[in-house]
Amino acid sequence: MRRSVAVLVPALAAAALAAPAQADPATSCAGLAGLAIPAAAIGLPTSGGTVTSAQDAGTYCQVDAALHPVDPAAPDIRMRVALPAEWNGKALMFGGGGYNGTIPNVAGNVPFGPVGGPTPLARGYATFASDSGHQASPTHVPATSLDGSFGVNDEAVRNFSGDALKKTRDAAMFLIAERYSARPSHTYFAGGSTGGREALAVAQRWPADFDGVISAYPAWNAASLDLFFGYEAQVLSQPGAFPNPAKQTLLYRSVIQACDGLDGLRDGVISNEPGCRFDPRSLRCPGGADTGDTCLSDAQIRAVKAISAPLRWNYHLNSGERGYPGFPFLSGAAMTTPLLGMGTVAPATPMPTTAGYGVQFWDQWVRYFVTRDPGFDALTVDPRDPGPWRERIAELAGLQDVNNPDLSRFARGGGKLLLLHGTADELVSHRSTVDYFERVERTLGKRATDAFARFYLIPGANHANVSAAFPAAWDSLTALENWAEHGKPPADPVVTDATTGRARPLCEYPAWPRYRNGDPAAATSFTCTGRSVNTR
Repeated sequence: MRRSVAVLVPALAAAALAAPAQADPATSCAGLAGLAIPAAAIGLPTSGGTVTSAQDAGTYCQVDAALHPVDPAAPDIRMRVALPAEWNGKALMFGGGGYNGTIPNVAGNVPFGPVGGPTPLARGYATFASDSGHQASPTHVPATSLDGSFGVNDEAVRNFSGDALKKTRDAAMFLIAERYSARPSHTYFAGGSTGGREALAVAQRWPADFDGVISAYPAWNAASLDLFFGYEAQVLSQPGAFPNPAKQTLLYRSVIQACDGLDGLRDGVISNEPGCRFDPRSLRCPGGADTGDTCLSDAQIRAVKAISAPLRWNYHLNSGERGYPGFPFLSGAAMTTPLLGMGTVAPATPMPTTAGYGVQFWDQWVRYFVTRDPGFDALTVDPRDPGPWRERIAELAGLQDVNNPDLSRFARGGGKLLLLHGTADELVSHRSTVDYFERVERTLGKRATDAFARFYLIPGANHANVSAAFPAAWDSLTALENWAEHGKPPADPVVTDATTGRARPLCEYPAWPRYRNGDPAAATSFTCTGRSVNTR
């Protein structure tokens, strides 16, 4: 006897959902080349887009496209989509870094991702990303992510500030549907630094577009961070104030020596960062003069303390931000990553390419975003009193700071947030992410926040795992899948040192891992404690 249509159709539908999606022969990889992306498919104004190339990359189809601006003087948004031959029915968008300007690796991993495991694309995700609406000079020194020259165009600035995220996502959904004749069942976002800001931006501005986001070391208050970088530039450019790399190493090692054991174990990682009470005056040169690399002069001590302290300004920004919290000593003296921390030379005019990443970021922001004068001397703008540039800075803060802590629409729609930050980050202060998360808790309440968000501080991890004391590795994407798709929040997660394999419990803020006893490389030898312990 034949089964009735009413029974047969649901059975076929269930089978289709259970099996990996296969590409429709009518929408082969090569067939996507030259495809027009209609402006109507994109939720913000564009002039539509075009697939510029589509080529078989073996296990996936690589599709490159250009989304055209409304302002003919603005650059295109260049984007890439990787469409796997065996699609798992889901999609993931990668965020960028710095000033963006290049397309992130769509075959890569999420920030702080696991080592040795399959990437999202290898797991069957359709992955995508964009350059955020401008193309960095490939010869920009020391990094293309420091090319802020696009800031002279209003549409390019709006795209970088967030609009390109929506435009790229919508265009990617169009291309995925063209390829598979279906839309993703779940869509996620993962990014660090600028990409971490972008992760929070999509959760706030387009809460229905993503089922979950991974936000690592987010530069969410981007304009406020720029102002801090400007203050840092002014402090370090003063005569005798800049500690050279040898002195930075001295400072870093001294902090480790003073505070490493406060978590119960001397392992090169300061887990009890709130309990660290290091005074750089303990390194003072005799008489306060600079007598060599074994001590700090009075001018250098003042500079280090200034960068470690909060910065406040007494004028209005359109975002409402009033300051930046500064950096702890253990990250401010980036022993192994001077270009990301203080750099190898003092800030100057013109800005040296070996100065710290942050002060170069400020230099680009002032010359292209604020004054729009490429020849302008950025060191002449005081972030605490910017004079004629106050109004422009206030306007940019309204565009760039992603500081609305009300994520209730994202939470109501089932969205989940994993927020991660290393306590040794030398470029984006983890104190700033603490500030953001505490605002979310105050706005929504702790119980409501716990229902959709987790925040983890990772001792020893720094910005993008560059020569970190503890280069963090955690399968956050699987954790996000289990929570968003199966209602199972992370339970006792473990983070691994990507270099040595040692493990630590991933503690929910404000807790940190304290050593109890046993194998120092085993996570079970630690317990998460929320109490700051200073045994000195």
